[in-house]
Amino acid sequence: MPTPRRTLTLLAAVTLVLAPATAEAHAAEVPDAMASLGDSITRGFNACGFFVDCTSRSWATGSSSTVNSHYLRFRAVNPSVVAHNDARSGAKVADLAGQADRAVSQGVDHVTILIGANDACTSSETGMTTVADFESRFRAAMQRLTTGLPEASVFVSSIPDVKRLWEVGRNSSSARAAWSAFSICQSMLAAPRSTDPADADRRERVRQRVSDYNAVLARVCAEQARCRYDGGAVFSYPFALSHLSTWDYFHPNSSGQRLLAEITYTAAFDL
Repeated sequence: MPTPRRTLTLLAAVTLVLAPATAEAHAAEVPDAMASLGDSITRGFNACGFFVDCTSRSWATGSSSTVNSHYLRFRAVNPSVVAHNDARSGAKVADLAGQADRAVSQGVDHVTILIGANDACTSSETGMTTVADFESRFRAAMQRLTTGLPEASVFVSSIPDVKRLWEVGRNSSSARAAWSAFSICQSMLAAPRSTDPADADRRERVRQRVSDYNAVLARVCAEQARCRYDGGAVFSYPFALSHLSTWDYFHPNSSGQRLLAEITYTAAFDL
């Protein structure tokens, strides 16, 4: 397939329009076509309605100005940029290779990846994806991208800290009710008010699993010259309960999606 076109411009043009306080004269390549891979977070799930995908509110490809996605920031410089949301709600790292294949078929020149929350947020701790399997699956997906789109840039976001969910929601009766009713992330969120050492230890093990996944993302991304990892920016950000959808107290609402867009875009371009 032909090498995708790329539009060379100044990133300063983007930041001057969208974030004046952080405008700097950085040179960067604004894509002509982007694809975003991942799970329900990238699909904007629950960001605009009850248990539905809201791709217009996606941090990566959303068209809503309330979120100010990567796509809108790119479009401010390149009005013809095309965005594909290839993520799937419920996806795990095992699904990433198939999404990578779609991105290759679309001939994009920029890819974003946010995957792994569902590998840790399972019905029980024993159901979590092993670190070895996570690495094998992620590496396979990256190989498909780098082989099929050798000139494309890839941005990889760290997985959010799922223990933070427990920290900000454990004292909310609404959050606890949603977690229980919908069996959300029970590996971490089961017995949310328990102070039993066994529950505390379980939460720490799940958090460590997410940290281990993020280490894999960083290591595999570093092996590719055109891949950029966020340095743990998303994982380390202390998001608040107000950033979560009140439908499930798990997925980002519009405010949370906007925050995610800002954190990841800043990390991607070192603003």
